[in-house]
Amino acid sequence: MIGEKVIIRTRMSTADAHYAGDLVNGSKILDFFGDVATELLIRLDGDEGLFRAYEQVDFLAPIYAGDFMEYHGWIEEMGNSSRKAKFEAYKVIQLVNDPGMSESAAEVLEEPILCGTATGVMVVKKELQRGAQDPAFQR
Repeated sequence: MIGEKVIIRTRMSTADAHYAGDLVNGSKILDFFGDVATELLIRLDGDEGLFRAYEQVDFLAPIYAGDFMEYHGWIEEMGNSSRKAKFEAYKVIQLVNDPGMSESAAEVLEEPILCGTATGVMVVKKELQRGAQDPAFQR
């Protein structure tokens, strides 16, 4: 179960854009890391648990409305009720900014762009741990 990865893929919309030029606020990455953490805990413990703290967050590349993103997470350490996880956000498809092409032109990136990373701690109270709900997360 340590190292088993959860991946969520989504497209950033204009509703996610917060700044000029359809730039997406970095806090949206944290929203999706929270969703990844929730899925990790459900698969491992059968309970959503609580996200206690981020120990490190780095925003590494811009994200824009229209970008397709993958949010990865995996558990690296486990205590009795705490789980420490690593998270990565990758841009996998982006709109093409070329005046000679349509506004809806997009490209699948040959190499995904790492846009953000984080380390966080989640907690599932011992009495709420029901055991792995996913065979890959068996202890």
